Amino acid sequence: MNTARASSHESKASSNSHAALTVFVVDGDAAVRQSLELLIQGAGWQPEVFACAREFLSRPRVLAPSCLVLDVTLPDLNGLDLQKLVADRIEMPIIFITAHADVRTTVRALKAGAVDFLTKPIHNEVLLGAIRHAIERSHAALRYEAQIQPLRERYASLSRREREVMGLVVSGRLNKEVGGELGISEITVQAHRGRVMQKMRADSLAGLVNMAARLSLTPSLQSRPPRPADRSGGQTEPLLTHPSMETRFALWR
Repeated sequence: MNTARASSHESKASSNSHAALTVFVVDGDAAVRQSLELLIQGAGWQPEVFACAREFLSRPRVLAPSCLVLDVTLPDLNGLDLQKLVADRIEMPIIFITAHADVRTTVRALKAGAVDFLTKPIHNEVLLGAIRHAIERSHAALRYEAQIQPLRERYASLSRREREVMGLVVSGRLNKEVGGELGISEITVQAHRGRVMQKMRADSLAGLVNMAARLSLTPSLQSRPPRPADRSGGQTEPLLTHPSMETRFALWR
């Protein structure tokens, strides 16, 4: 990677637009780290370089736009192991680089969420393009996190019983069915459901279903036992298109 080959428009990127953007580099080769550090600085980003996985892991996590340029082969943990350890860092997309690529490793890395897998030697323009794409993904992830966090906090405020009721309600069960499954009265179900609606700030059942979907809470209706009058063998349609949903919405009100 020859930093002298970086195109002038890349090296003159506005430092203001990248002021808070950090590009982490984890590579066991000191020459590669130095080359990447200069390239990243020239493009207007803030580089932070590390010689091994544990050195990188010792750095406190910061929720800010970033990405990680990660070598597969490291002196301690390998790159794939490090990828697993930071899998929850949705704000930090990973670009793998390696001098010894193979199909199995490439597939594992990409399936685990890597945004790119590049083989050394890497043209500066290719790597910078990959970093730009990763930074765009980071911005999008942080925007989503900012939107979903208030919803997570509301859900966390629910009691265990309220969460159970909410899960059953958004899966399509009637109050009577919820009560039967939880061993409580229908009136108690109604009280719990009312508190759920209030705490989640849902103005309708449809709104609550949407919130559950955004939180990845909605269980599949396929897991529900068939109703006595169901002659389809238990096969059901998606929640919001089920033919009986209009009736159920009316009964829930």
